[in-house]
Formats: sequence, C-alpha cells, structure tokens
Amino acid sequence: MSGPPDSPGAARLLPLTDERAATMSERLGSLHRQIAAVVPAVDQIACVLHDPDTGTLKTFVDSSHAGAPLRRYEFPLAASRSLSELVRLRSARILDDIPAELPGQAIHSAHIRAAGFRSSYTVPLFDGDSFQGFLFMDSREPAAFSGAVVERLEVYVNLVRMLLCHELTAVRSLVGSIRVARDFALVRDVEATRHLDRMARYARVIAMHLAPRHELSDEFVEQVFLFAPLHDIGKVGIPDAILHKPDSLTADERRIMATHVVLGVELVEQLIEHFRLGHLAGIGTLRNIVAAHHELLDGSGYPRGLSGDAIPLEARIVTVADIFDALCSRRDYKSAWDVGEAFALLQRMVSGGKLDRQCVDALVGNEPAIRAIMDRYPGRGEEPPAAPP
Repeated sequence: MSGPPDSPGAARLLPLTDERAATMSERLGSLHRQIAAVVPAVDQIACVLHDPDTGTLKTFVDSSHAGAPLRRYEFPLAASRSLSELVRLRSARILDDIPAELPGQAIHSAHIRAAGFRSSYTVPLFDGDSFQGFLFMDSREPAAFSGAVVERLEVYVNLVRMLLCHELTAVRSLVGSIRVARDFALVRDVEATRHLDRMARYARVIAMHLAPRHELSDEFVEQVFLFAPLHDIGKVGIPDAILHKPDSLTADERRIMATHVVLGVELVEQLIEHFRLGHLAGIGTLRNIVAAHHELLDGSGYPRGLSGDAIPLEARIVTVADIFDALCSRRDYKSAWDVGEAFALLQRMVSGGKLDRQCVDALVGNEPAIRAIMDRYPGRGEEPPAAPP
C-alpha cells in the first residue's frame, strides 16, 4: 500500500495538473445563453445520465437562470413509469402545468415544484440504440413549450445530444482501451475485475459525500467514478511472475512493482495523444488518479513522496477506496477482513497521518451504501444476492 518515494522512474513523471478544459457544465451554460436569446422562457437546462448497470439516473450537468438545480441525486429509472415510457417510445414529453401534472412526492418532482417551475420539456438522449440519459428544459412560465417553441429548440436539443454523446463516447473509448490492456494483464481475473467495480463505486460514495463541503460538481463525481478503475493500469507492464505472485514480494520485487505508477502515466499519455483527447474535461482528473494514488499524506508514499494538499483530492479519494477494498477482499495470501476491522485500520492510518480524514469519514459514515456495493459485486467464494421474485 506504500513504498519508497524514490521508486524507479519517478523522474519521468509529468507534473500533477490543476489545469482543465472547459467543463461540460460550462459548455452547457454557453449553449444555454444562446438558447435564451431565442427562447427566453427556458430558465433551466439539465442533463442526467443513465447507469445501465444499476438502472439509476444520476444528475450530471446543468445550467440555471432561476434558482439552484437539483444536484448529487440518484433515482431508479424504473420507479418512474412516465420516464420509462419516454425511453421505450423514444419520445419527448411536454408538461404545460407542472403543479397539476407532476404531483408525485419523489425528490426531483418536489424540487421542480418548489423552485417555481411551471412547465417543462423532457427529451430522452440516445447514442444510436444506446440510451444515455435525459435532457430537461424548465420554465417558470406555464405552457412555455408550444409546438412552435419546440420546433425552434430542436436544433439546440440536437447540439446538447451531440455534445453529451461525443464527450461520453470519447471518454468511454479511452476507458475501454485501457480496460482491454488491463484485461490482458489480468488474464481476465474475475476477482480483479470485481475489485475495480467495487472500488470505483466506493470512490463515488466518498466523492458524493465530500461534494457539498468541497463544492464538487456532479461532473467531477462522475469523472472520479469513471477513472478510478484505471488507477493501476501501469501493472500491464509488470512481469507476471511479480504481478501474480501468491506470496509476499521481496524488496527488489516491491521496487519493480512500484514502477507501475510511472508506466501507467506513460500509457495514459500515449492513449490521450492517440485518441486526441487532451481537450476533454476530466483528463486532468485521470492523470492525477493514475499518478498519485499511492501517495500518502505524511510523504511516505510513492513515487514522488508528496504530502498534504499537494496530493489531489481525486487521488486521495481513490487511495482510500482502493485500500479499503484490498483489505476486504480475499487473496491467496490472506483472508478477507471484516468491514469493521477495515474501517478501524483506515482510521488508524488517519491518526498516523497517512490518509485523508474526510475521505475515511465519508466511507465509514456511509456503511449501508458500502455494504450494498459489496453485496452487488461479491468477492471470490461469495454468493451474489438472490434475484428479486
């Protein structure tokens, strides 16, 4: 979990970055200003993403000229008959009188009413046959989305769809390429894949918990979730004899293993250049996760020996998620730890100055969500939960 700051190859690492491309929310805000010049009644635009693995809708990006949009929110698509029907029919929905037509008690329904919106236009977003999420346009005017208005908005709806789908497709191409390389290295190790699934979702729980305090956007939370499983991609360059060794590593083997961070950064940079993805929002987040997920707050981590706030928050989040799942996973050389035991060790590492207290507190404070993830993605030798009747 830690190693020498002078790990081989450390000098080849690029600097950690706080530079960023324009976020999706910023691009959506720019588009919203153009829309408002044509249809001033559009007070709010929001895009939510669909997670096909869990069937949930997740708030993602938004732009509002009237109040605070709903953020850090998830909702099962199946729980909304009307939205599910829009996806099935691939059709849009217009609500002319939200208070009368959207009476439900769900948080998103209550929020839209409380914000004073009177009408809305909802469009399911598809990339080919793949459902990506929804675009919501809201107005404080009743019946704001007449046939003529919707016709004027059609070009902007398509622009939003292309913006969202292009961004997601580019990111998923990068993620997919890295995962293919990872799978070759792991020889399709099911347990390793489950580890990555679990720790990515633990990282998302932590990021969601920290979001209000650190003013993290839903977009950032989603980036952490998408990129967390790629943290150890450099292990594709580690010899199998070391990578799959069932016993403890020797000092020399640990030094070789530590080079996976440098190798990972180099691989990511090659893929970013190959796919020409340097413009993507979140690329800096990916770089920081890969480069700094083995750094520890007291400077005892590797490869740079960074300390404190010099370690990007996204890397601190992934470090805690990764260590926790490693502790709770059974390996050839160890048994799986109990959740309480793992929490206790993480808290001792906080007291020892190694881990971020807020990240650990976020994990410990969301134990029900953590256990639900463990149930959904069971480790080796564990039975998955029974399917509902």
